[in-house]
Amino acid sequence: MAAEGSDLEDLSSNGLMEGPSAPEATEAVQPPTEMEEVSEGNGGEEASEAAAATAYNMPLVENEEEEDGELPADFDRLWKLAHDNPQDFSSWTDLLQYSEQESHMTASRRALVAFLARYPLCYGYWKKFADLERRAGYTNKAQEVCVQGLKAIPLSVDLWIHYINLLLGTLNMNLPESSHCIRSAFEEAVAAAGLDFHSDRLWELYIEWEKEQGDMKAATGVYDRILRVPTQLYSSHYEKFKTHLNAHAPKDVLSAEEYEGLLEESKQIHKTEKAELAEGEDELPPGEEKEPTEEEVIPKMRELLLARREKVYQDLEGEVRKRWNFEEAIKRPYFHVKPLDRTQLKAWHSYLDWELTQLGGGDEKEVETEPDTMEGQEEEQKEGSKSSGIIAGGDRRVRILFERCLIACALYEEFWTKYVQYLEPQSLYEARGVFRRACEIHLAHKHTMHLQWATFEERHGDLTEARRVLESLETSIPGLAMVRLRRAGLERRAGRLDESEALLRDAVVQAKETPHLHAFYSIKLARLLLKLCKNPSKARGVLQEALEISPDNGKLHLNLLELEVSGDPRGSPEGVQQCVTRALAAPLSPRTKILFSQRGLQYAEDYGTSVQSVLTVYEEHQKLLKELGNKKRRAENGDGEDPEKMSKGEDGSAVPAPPPAPPTMPHVPMTTPPPPMMGGDMSAAHAGYAGYGSWYQQPQYGGYGGYQQPWNYNQGYYPPS
Repeated sequence: MAAEGSDLEDLSSNGLMEGPSAPEATEAVQPPTEMEEVSEGNGGEEASEAAAATAYNMPLVENEEEEDGELPADFDRLWKLAHDNPQDFSSWTDLLQYSEQESHMTASRRALVAFLARYPLCYGYWKKFADLERRAGYTNKAQEVCVQGLKAIPLSVDLWIHYINLLLGTLNMNLPESSHCIRSAFEEAVAAAGLDFHSDRLWELYIEWEKEQGDMKAATGVYDRILRVPTQLYSSHYEKFKTHLNAHAPKDVLSAEEYEGLLEESKQIHKTEKAELAEGEDELPPGEEKEPTEEEVIPKMRELLLARREKVYQDLEGEVRKRWNFEEAIKRPYFHVKPLDRTQLKAWHSYLDWELTQLGGGDEKEVETEPDTMEGQEEEQKEGSKSSGIIAGGDRRVRILFERCLIACALYEEFWTKYVQYLEPQSLYEARGVFRRACEIHLAHKHTMHLQWATFEERHGDLTEARRVLESLETSIPGLAMVRLRRAGLERRAGRLDESEALLRDAVVQAKETPHLHAFYSIKLARLLLKLCKNPSKARGVLQEALEISPDNGKLHLNLLELEVSGDPRGSPEGVQQCVTRALAAPLSPRTKILFSQRGLQYAEDYGTSVQSVLTVYEEHQKLLKELGNKKRRAENGDGEDPEKMSKGEDGSAVPAPPPAPPTMPHVPMTTPPPPMMGGDMSAAHAGYAGYGSWYQQPQYGGYGGYQQPWNYNQGYYPPS
């Protein structure tokens, strides 16, 4: 579609109006986390787009009619590029620009629907969509688009103004219901965005429209409301209000109730002043005093009126002053593709924290809210200036500030989490709504936010919703081990061990092509079977099957060894030695094999049924030490010819670096003298059992206390939190 008029901006600039509160772009493309890189493809992209479209009552692409015949030649190619990489904003702008240049209504509409379902906080494109429908003659659709956009960005002052201008340009203002419709739109606008610090243009438009309608009293009512809301141009509003009061008779700008009260007060003051001036003169008989006319007291009425508003203005100025530095620190209150810097994130945190402290402050003003209906507006106009409470702190302002923050910081999970923590004690329904917006629209690819949502639902007893959230996340981002473990954990905590086992078994099957992931799930499944299902036989089978795929995985060997060690030594004493033998035959490092052999020897010493069996194991251990010890030391020390492992002697020549000092053995109090250290003769092992006890004292192999740390199977295994 060709560009028409100066208001149709280039798509690459996001089509934004000027002004500090205009959301001008969309989510910043953040680098994927390590866990996110596991998954590939866009299996959940269509579901995410459909969910977002449904959330804003947007027509899905499949339902669009082919109004202009076949789609342009390159549309399908650009469409596929955008959907293959939906977080690449430039691919979407290329699609939108092409559709616009081709002047193809269906292509433009389809591209805008898909784009705004994924990036709904982009004000400029909602405006373009509405203008597209309006130029095509679909006025009702143009209004519908604006309504959908305002549902996505209710704080967008610019979009509210665009919507109201659209109504003003399309409604027949000669009909009485048209004025009612416009006034209702203004009321909805100020109720939704009127507390925004940058909402001045919306209030000014409302006041000017009331003046155009000739309803000066209604204009005064709007002035009274804006003078109780801290905004950027508060002083300008006050000056215009004073001009408005001075330009019209009080009877024309004040409600009947306020006018009558002000008139009576002015007459009494006028009488008092006149009596003071006439002191010493003869008093007139009762009934002959002249009652002052309305014209005579108009100056006094204006004076009293401005004095009352001056008090309101002073209170307002104090509230604005409190917020001014916070507002000045926010340099980008709109959406943009670029990430925010740390200074900006800190500014938002500081502002939110301060506003939260105002909830419990003892010196805060009376909290009032704007009326959401016409009846509420009329009631407030009747009150006039009798109530001077400033809309300052309170729940409403906190929520408005959070919503403002989530326009600029929609991609930062910390702010969504902070908002949920604020809402949760008040309303689970509203907190759940924040999770839904975050996870289904703005953070669809941030798994940690979905996991928080699932935890929230489980904590509040809605296990069905928790399951749905986790299943949806696994569908949209397949391959995340953390999500599958969370699903299994949810079922385990719910007492459904069979479901938990089934989920882990399915993960084991699916991960056969990825050995390290297969081993990971196998260990989790084996532990579930051993610890909770009390079925060591099944657990053993899972680990043994995993070892056939990954014989070089030390963690699998370790968990199998721990399973055997934890069993009854009287039932199957050979199980541990079989496990050790399997590990020694596997392609493991010399150090790992030595530690396995050491553990087998310790087990034989603790539970061996005969001294001969213990000595046999010990002899095998010594042979392994002799065979692998030199390899282990060479691996640790490196080749003597390696310059990286050489040190300089006093004469400057290179000499091998000294080996590292052996570990210090922990001091163990002994009640009897230790047996003599064994020599190199292996036959000495048969001299007696006393000679065997020295093996664990040899410093170069460490003691049992040193063994515990290397074999902690938890260490470094779980993904970082």
